[in-house]
Amino acid sequence: MDLMKWPIFSLLESDFVSQIRMACVFGNLGNEAIMVTKSDEVFAVGSNSAGCLGLGDLRSTLFPKKVEALCNKLVKGFAYGCGPHVIAFTDNGTVYSWGHNGYSELGIGSSNQCLSPTLILPNVFGKMTVVTEVACGTHHSLALTRDGEVYAWGQNNCGQVGSGMSTNQSAPRKVNSFIGEKRTISIACGQTSSMAVLESGEVYGWGYNGNGQLGVGNNMNQLNPGRVLNLQGVIIKRVVCGYAHAMALSDVGGLYVWGANSYGQLGTGNKSNVSAPVRVVPEIGRIVDIAATHYNHTSAAMTQNSKVFMWGQCRGQSIISPTETPFTSLHDVFACFSTPSVSWKPMEVDLDAGEKITDSLKLAFDDSSSSDLTITVSGKPIHVHKAVLKIRCQYFRSMFQDHWEEDNKSVLEMDHHSYLVYHAFLQYLYTDEVNLPPENALELLELANAYCELQLKKRCEQIIKQGITVENAALLYSTAIVYECKELEEFCFKFCLNHMTAIIQTEGFNSLEEQTVKNFIRKAATSGVFRS
Repeated sequence: MDLMKWPIFSLLESDFVSQIRMACVFGNLGNEAIMVTKSDEVFAVGSNSAGCLGLGDLRSTLFPKKVEALCNKLVKGFAYGCGPHVIAFTDNGTVYSWGHNGYSELGIGSSNQCLSPTLILPNVFGKMTVVTEVACGTHHSLALTRDGEVYAWGQNNCGQVGSGMSTNQSAPRKVNSFIGEKRTISIACGQTSSMAVLESGEVYGWGYNGNGQLGVGNNMNQLNPGRVLNLQGVIIKRVVCGYAHAMALSDVGGLYVWGANSYGQLGTGNKSNVSAPVRVVPEIGRIVDIAATHYNHTSAAMTQNSKVFMWGQCRGQSIISPTETPFTSLHDVFACFSTPSVSWKPMEVDLDAGEKITDSLKLAFDDSSSSDLTITVSGKPIHVHKAVLKIRCQYFRSMFQDHWEEDNKSVLEMDHHSYLVYHAFLQYLYTDEVNLPPENALELLELANAYCELQLKKRCEQIIKQGITVENAALLYSTAIVYECKELEEFCFKFCLNHMTAIIQTEGFNSLEEQTVKNFIRKAATSGVFRS
């Protein structure tokens, strides 16, 4: 992901860019930006409409100016409306707001404009409340707490605050109309609508619904959260909103869409609005990430194989079906093709001026001209360097320092794993990247476990999570137990609970060891899955 694809950053000096760790672009013309550096300083640049840069005045700036009130606060994320107003939350869960406030979207108890970041008083949320996510519509805001509670404030003419009324809300207020005590895990805002995903995988929407963007099967506004229809048996993990449409990602990589479609932003192959979720054709493969913003009508998705697709309003064209791009980041879609060009969420940046040592190491991998060791797998050579292997891997460190027989060899044969997996493992030692198809991640996990590579095990777990299905969930659960991958085990267990009826009918479940099945059933019973 290249910051230079965003016009607003084109005047930044390379030394400054190399220090940025997070950045966001917003504003009705994509003409405002906020940046956080690696040293935890916060800077802003742009036209400064309504004081949205937080600089304490209304003056625009072509070059970065420091936002003093946010420096050294460990800012973790931002959300932004169209006034514009900006909401920021920190690592310890505190919330700041500034900018346009004509509709009380700052949540400070009044409609007075704020030119500098203002702390939303902790007692509004409660002393122990920690905010972990924020979202903004055009003139309203949402906050999600660590306890899974949703707070809302701001403009409420269409019910987007979810208070049961249509009067504006000047301070954060808990949205109380969710069913039971289920926790919320994800939030999103359209222009004048709000969405939330519960831990159970259910989705709720409220606010304006003139285009069916709430997914409740009609076009009537909702003053209280209503459950999205047509998703029975589907476990949704995340939802994103465009200006008047929504997209939801399921736990098995399915993409569901609903709402406005005048620009083809639903990706259904036509321009007809949809008032209840429909699944986008799965030909593009399993999806692992989705992107949209209330600023425009552009949609994007990344597949399991890191392919980036876009559709909807793309630089004046209406793209009605997902179209593959050469991009490697979802952010690039919005930098190059959305109108306005605003970031759909803050960008995590890893840039450095000049060549890094990691770049040199990448080039050295499998380079026969500089290697001093060849590892052959199934007769195929992989050229490596003993020094790199010793530095990066305890297994090889022992081999080359403890006078193993292999220490004096220039060629080693390794046939316990496939060439593809062993090549990926050695490449990881040089690049810290895992380049391997998801279907081979289990074998790499086995290798990482044998070599005691804990970080690689974690990387494998993440790849495996993205590839979980009803058919392989039981096998993955058993594998996680064998290799003591506690986080993966818990992830697979929850997936199995959500798809219990289908899981127990699979060959994978039938092949589990008897003790594993007993332990699984006992744990499932404790979780209340058999409760009548």
